Amino acid sequence: MSSPLTTASPSVPAKTSGPGRNTPRLRKPGKPSAGKPRRSVLLTVLTSLIVIYTVVPLIWLAINATKTQTGLADSSGMWFADDFALWDNIRDTFTYDDGVFTRWLLNTLMYVVLGAGGATFLAVLGGYALAKFDFPGKRGIFATVIGAVAVPGTALAVPTFLMFSKMGLTDTPWAVIIPSLVSPFGLYLMWVFATEAIPTELLEAARIDGAGEARIFFTVALPLLAPGIVTVLLFTTVATWNNYFLPLIMLKDSDWYPLTLGLSVWNSQAETIGGDVIFNLVITGSLLTILPLIAAFLLLQKYWQSGLAAGSVKE
Repeated sequence: MSSPLTTASPSVPAKTSGPGRNTPRLRKPGKPSAGKPRRSVLLTVLTSLIVIYTVVPLIWLAINATKTQTGLADSSGMWFADDFALWDNIRDTFTYDDGVFTRWLLNTLMYVVLGAGGATFLAVLGGYALAKFDFPGKRGIFATVIGAVAVPGTALAVPTFLMFSKMGLTDTPWAVIIPSLVSPFGLYLMWVFATEAIPTELLEAARIDGAGEARIFFTVALPLLAPGIVTVLLFTTVATWNNYFLPLIMLKDSDWYPLTLGLSVWNSQAETIGGDVIFNLVITGSLLTILPLIAAFLLLQKYWQSGLAAGSVKE
């Protein structure tokens, strides 16, 4: 009796395609892998052009602030002159015309502290109230704020001047400070930020614990609004620091001039008969004027960047 024949089953080859394959999936050429940022040549070119457009004037300003009046005429605008006169220019800027540059600097700081600081505080109060309280006329206020954001400040300059002239406030610091207190964009930004940053449940819990509205605002809401506050403060500070047209029509006394208007007066001296040609001091003063703003943005960038991102992602 013969034993049954047994045949060895062939080994099953590993799958190379279909479900359960062992080989890694190949990525299609030209398609970015997950987790890696996509690159756009057009976006890179546009960003580079914007950077060049922004940085080149700053480089020109820094280079020419090191030149004397003669060096400005005898050298290229994008390269240094033979003599390095930056420290002399800074000294002359602060001492020229009995040190009026220092007075203009103090005036600008006053306008920023009272105007920009007050505008930020009012924007925080208004944005918090609009975001967390319901009251009649809320939709109308929203429409008014949006409309005010779209209106340029120069369009309101003449009506503001006529109103302040009747009140007898022209040629006084209040003619610059009071209009600076109004910031529709700051109010809108704080409204958006407060809506996303402050949980309504947290406010209700504080009310249940017996906290009043003032205490809730200063101890609960205000710390959560810090990034938005810094963002609004930077925007209002830049707007007030660079304000030129409003002081131009409101102020006649040079003792109340801000830096922008004062440097413009220095620059126009060359066009008058017998006026001093001090373009080197104008350029140096302009460099000194922008340095505080650059420092503020660099030191507070982590706050204002997160503030600008408020409301961009809806959970």
